[in-house]
Amino acid sequence: RRTYRRFAQKPVSQDVVDDMVEALRLSSCGANRQAVKLVVVQSPEMVKKVHPLVKWAAYLPPEQGTPKADELPTFYAAVVQDTAIPGDLATDTGIALANMTLAAWDKGVGSCIMGAIDRPALTRLLALPDGVRLCYMVALGYPTHASKLVEMQDGSVKYYLDENRGYCVPKRSMDEVLLKTL
Repeated sequence: RRTYRRFAQKPVSQDVVDDMVEALRLSSCGANRQAVKLVVVQSPEMVKKVHPLVKWAAYLPPEQGTPKADELPTFYAAVVQDTAIPGDLATDTGIALANMTLAAWDKGVGSCIMGAIDRPALTRLLALPDGVRLCYMVALGYPTHASKLVEMQDGSVKYYLDENRGYCVPKRSMDEVLLKTL
């Protein structure tokens, strides 16, 4: 799964939404506590209200990294934690994010997991109850650009755009991530 930040202006089909919710619901989690929840934002009115409350592509200048009006996502998923349920919520949230975004990608829907968000404003907008903490917003839609892996140059992890506005995402080599085999 790659990250996508520009999308076709067509709604994400309900079967994809259902698959994502099911993937999150069935995610592995510590002691089977199931503290990670989801708020689906798919009405055009609500999606439009979310747009200014998320930040895009920190490594790129805004004119390159922020989607234009005809490239915005058509669907957001708010990933939240029920803080009344104990456990390692950070790990459980990571697993749930991976599962749901892979389920979407399996049906051709790209995603961008966003942590640079206006949590107080989004919490109010989404009318989250007390004890439910907003962790991430996930922008979703049918991608209109390429996203490819490239070799790191001079140790830089910063992604960049190629001549076709496709994302180039540097990754560490296998030798760097595999410390040893015993």
